[in-house]
Amino acid sequence: MALFGKTAKQWRDENRSSKGNIRDEANAPQLVCLANLETLNAHFIHQGLSQPERLKLLNQTAIQQMKLLLADSGVLRLEGKKQ
Repeated sequence: MALFGKTAKQWRDENRSSKGNIRDEANAPQLVCLANLETLNAHFIHQGLSQPERLKLLNQTAIQQMKLLLADSGVLRLEGKKQ
């Protein structure tokens, strides 16, 4: 939800013809960000933050990380794109 703006179920409902899941359609920067968010979410849970608090913080983090990752030439090379 924090990265893609929808739940996995919402994505599946919108993409019934796809045999994969939302991660299968993600690009390299999104996958890197998602891995970071999963770790951060576990940390927030350990700290006792509520689900709405975690979602807000994770969404803010996702926005910041995607901006950085999309500007990173190394990440662009992972996808075979030139800077």
